[in-house]
Amino acid sequence: MIDWTTKTYWLIGASEGLGAALAHKISATGAQVILSARNAERLQELADSLPGPARILPMDVQDDDSVADAVAQADEIDGLVWLAGVYWPMPATDWDVKKGVAMADVNFTGAYRVLGRAVPPMVARDTGHIVLVGSLSGFRGLPGAIGYAPSKAGVMALGESLYADLHRTGLNVQLANPGFIRTRLTDKNDFKMPFLMEPEQAAQQVFDLMCTPKRFKKSFPTVFSWVFRLSQFLPDWIYYRLFA
Repeated sequence: MIDWTTKTYWLIGASEGLGAALAHKISATGAQVILSARNAERLQELADSLPGPARILPMDVQDDDSVADAVAQADEIDGLVWLAGVYWPMPATDWDVKKGVAMADVNFTGAYRVLGRAVPPMVARDTGHIVLVGSLSGFRGLPGAIGYAPSKAGVMALGESLYADLHRTGLNVQLANPGFIRTRLTDKNDFKMPFLMEPEQAAQQVFDLMCTPKRFKKSFPTVFSWVFRLSQFLPDWIYYRLFA
């Protein structure tokens, strides 16, 4: 059982959507939250709406100096939740290099910039809680996702590698892989999104995972996640006939 009232959690990518909804969940426990994203105004609005103590720490995860400064200001934290992400639909037949690089840089390389600085102090103290938010789209290549799916696959592999190294230490590493969540990002999609969740529903799933320290990974919605997890065992010729 986590005594949330004694904890400080840093949420990165918290200005809206899943991040904002999860901030409300964690704040309601009495934990102190630190909120990071690029938009300081949105962060302050969110901080003002939370029931518990909160402070904002604007940060651009694409900027090394901004990340280094934010990690120094965050100081000693008990937990870190990586939620930052950008998304544009992009098939390989209509490549947009600028948007593709942005997805790779924010979604994956940004996580590496932050964790590479924030995790070593946790390792030195032999305590800490690291939660990464991946995506069902990261399990296997998908059509129209030449930028997003690889970036999320990287986040998922990063979480798995962290867990492999740290699961016998005092650090708790967890990975949440959600499906479609109704946000301004998924508003860009022009296709049917099965099992579309509201941010509050997805936040409850992530929070439930965080409250179960011995569980490493959670993919949801459960039934929808079976499609992606089972697809990993399909031969290529069947998989691409069905999914592409």
